Amino acid sequence: MLENKNIILGVCGSIASYKSAILVRLLTKAGANVKVVMTKDASEFITPLTLSTLSKNPVLTEFIKGSTGEWNNHVELGLWADYVLIAPISANTLAKFANGTCDNLLTAVYLSAKCPVYFAPAMDLDMWRHPSTQKNIYSLISYGNILINPAYGELASGLVGEGRMAEPEEIVGFLTKEALDKSKLRGKRVLVTAGPTYEAIDPVRFIGNHSSGKMGFSIAEQLAKLGAQVTLIAGPTSLQLTHHRIDRINITSAKEMFDSCLEKFPESDVTIMSAAVADFRPKQVSAIKLKKLSADLEISLEKTDDILLELGKLKKDAQLLIGFALETNDEEENAIKKIKSKNLDFIVLNSLNDQGAGFKGDTNKITIIDKTYNKKSFGLKNKQEVAEDICNEILNLI
Repeated sequence: MLENKNIILGVCGSIASYKSAILVRLLTKAGANVKVVMTKDASEFITPLTLSTLSKNPVLTEFIKGSTGEWNNHVELGLWADYVLIAPISANTLAKFANGTCDNLLTAVYLSAKCPVYFAPAMDLDMWRHPSTQKNIYSLISYGNILINPAYGELASGLVGEGRMAEPEEIVGFLTKEALDKSKLRGKRVLVTAGPTYEAIDPVRFIGNHSSGKMGFSIAEQLAKLGAQVTLIAGPTSLQLTHHRIDRINITSAKEMFDSCLEKFPESDVTIMSAAVADFRPKQVSAIKLKKLSADLEISLEKTDDILLELGKLKKDAQLLIGFALETNDEEENAIKKIKSKNLDFIVLNSLNDQGAGFKGDTNKITIIDKTYNKKSFGLKNKQEVAEDICNEILNLI
């Protein structure tokens, strides 16, 4: 799974740096193209000559190449890489990554990388346990980076505990499994809708709902991590995604979402309709802001297009169509009706009666019901974990 993959190996100052030589050897043996970027401190523990000989590429340590004035372009390096692996990563570089400090070539490459970034810490027990280190690790994980946990054992200080860098064979095995997992949806085109729609009353006011888009964005990100090419049609939201396999289309109204979905649906292998689309819109939109001229204001409404219903009519046998149902009463009965009427492969049901579920929050509690009415209920989880559960169900169907 690592054959012909471009891997940047970052090496920081640590007694574990000697393992980097073994790591380079194993990665190149697996068929990967490896470029090593070292910090200055790392060269005190292992020579660049050793790593350049094993990788068959010059080792990079500075922005400028010696006396030639030639630039080691950190942006191009970030674009070149399929994976960035920092092994070992020191407590110092952990802190720099977590806080966006950019004072050497390795930190610049990290900030420029558009690919998955893996980091394998190596440090003494008390440094590993220190709250500031744990906070920095949490920050890196929250940015989407992947931790390769240190091992338990005897440390250079003589202490015994966590802090040993994972063995090179374990790291290569970890990367191989990750590459396999991330290829499961390779070649699949997926359409995801997320967020609310706003239906204009006048240039200032609208009819909308409380959807934040967090659930749909988490699903889009997880699908991209699994190798899919994702089109995300997003209603008004401040959320951002940067994954290179996600193409984002911003819309405002239900009509705009309807048109975008009809355009993209025929080429999609999987469609997940997680957006909270308004059911009604004003029949007429005022061209100017409505004034408070009287105590009462009546707005005539009309139904918006039922996007999921229309896609269900267009759906081909090879396509998967997944809907969402946010209910307040008769939850399962209403969800099953949607499966039947809208030709769904499964529906994701959540209830506003469940604490921690629904709009705006970072958690959700779902039940997945398939077209044969089999149910899988899940406990309260954060929305990234819920997205994984939904994607696992998609993988099972594929």
